[in-house]
Amino acid sequence: MIVDIGIVAIKAFLVLFMVLNLAGVLGWVERKGSALIQDRIGANRASIFGFAGMGLINTLVADPLKFLTKEDFIPPAGDRFLHTLAPCLALFPALVTFAVIPFGDVLQIGERIINLQVADLNVGILYIFAMTSLGVYGLVIGAWASNNKFSLLGGVRGSAQMISYEVALGLSVIGILMVYGTLDLQEIARGQGTLIRDLLPDSWAFLKVAVGWLPAWGIFLQPLAFLLFFTAAIAETRRIPFDLPEAESELVAGSHVEYSGGKFLMFFAAEFAEIVTVAALVTTLFFGGWQVPYLMRDGFHFPWGGTLLLPHLAVVLLQVGAFTFKVILFCWLQILLRWSVPRFRYDQVMRLGWKMLLPAALVNVMITAFVILYIDSIP
Repeated sequence: MIVDIGIVAIKAFLVLFMVLNLAGVLGWVERKGSALIQDRIGANRASIFGFAGMGLINTLVADPLKFLTKEDFIPPAGDRFLHTLAPCLALFPALVTFAVIPFGDVLQIGERIINLQVADLNVGILYIFAMTSLGVYGLVIGAWASNNKFSLLGGVRGSAQMISYEVALGLSVIGILMVYGTLDLQEIARGQGTLIRDLLPDSWAFLKVAVGWLPAWGIFLQPLAFLLFFTAAIAETRRIPFDLPEAESELVAGSHVEYSGGKFLMFFAAEFAEIVTVAALVTTLFFGGWQVPYLMRDGFHFPWGGTLLLPHLAVVLLQVGAFTFKVILFCWLQILLRWSVPRFRYDQVMRLGWKMLLPAALVNVMITAFVILYIDSIP
């Protein structure tokens, strides 16, 4: 019992360590990446004994020190308790979401088999939506507790936007759940380790030859769902082109305009933790998760014949490395979009969510259901 608790604690520590550090590094990537896109130099002022590290000292040392040593300002007419609680409510859901995201298959040490997932829940996707939906409370409570009309407008905008896009976000995943037949994220990742030819009936010989060699990743089986999920997930994080709750030209800084110091740093960290969450979910649901094409537990098994056996530890390292690489890739893609796409108007954001994404998600669910029923009816 003590050993099991220790293993879970170690896994939780490693996951939180990775998420928080990646969120911090993403702050530097966004500053230098936006400078690269806009032909600027970016953060480069602060240094330690002349070493600036291309802005790393500026972003990862000087800025946190500045935030943590700033005055913790609370508006005189604001609610002190709720003003302090809101940043915690914003950061907490972004961190606990990773409890059910698998970052590998299994690690075998002697007779003990360790599932590379902090919490093994058979309803993991429902847990994800339950936790992410809590993020709206941090936004709204922080906006209201500040007693500022700009923050209140930002909170109202943010809550309406997040609730609107949660509908399309949830419906876009239904197709994936129907294809793999489970709510368990680890089982969804394992289901993407097969080939498409294993899912097709024998009568579809042409498709088996044409695309049967591809891995059964969600992106190949549910391409429309991927576009819908990724768009809705970016809207959930409230980043450009969906940053209407924080539109600087209209609302200064939106719901957290009255925040400073460590509390603002928590909102800032929550934003980048949400980026990592979106990247991890996209990786798990649509890009095989920790899967490497043709890599099984004992090594590579190629569809054209031949095998390459590998030690168990090498397979685990390849799986964890593949998951990490995919997550970093989608984090970079979100940062690239943030500095490449113009902001929508608020009415355009609402129209996109309710009149475009929602109907498209419903159509995708119906088409997926018809295809699965047709395939199941073939003898």
